[in-house]
Amino acid sequence: MIGKLLTFLTGVVFAIGLGVSEMTRPEKILAFLDLFGDWDPSLLIVMGAGVGVYLIFQKIIRAKLSPVCAVDYTLPKPGAIDKRLILGATFFGFGWGLLGLCPGPAVTIMSTLKPELFLFLASVGIGQYLASIKL
Repeated sequence: MIGKLLTFLTGVVFAIGLGVSEMTRPEKILAFLDLFGDWDPSLLIVMGAGVGVYLIFQKIIRAKLSPVCAVDYTLPKPGAIDKRLILGATFFGFGWGLLGLCPGPAVTIMSTLKPELFLFLASVGIGQYLASIKL
């Protein structure tokens, strides 16, 4: 039960962070990607802050013998970068650049009931299904 509560609270904090930093606004994301136009570097600041928090807590978390909400740590194995990962990252990047949203912000702004969000999330679901198929 504590694991589910912590997962929920983590999601709420993440959603609040997306809202405060305005990363739920596709035009903000697209302005970040517009390097030769009216470039907006604020996403870089948000990403830098996220990496900074990760670097601080990652050392503390790894010092524990076992995770709080799981049986064991799941860390990437050396050499885990393969064709499937690169292809998935490429599709993710294209989708992000075309729409200006990734799954986190899309779920966060579902309350707007914009039809394109549901189409986007359906596409994400299809992509996850396709990724689960062993080729």
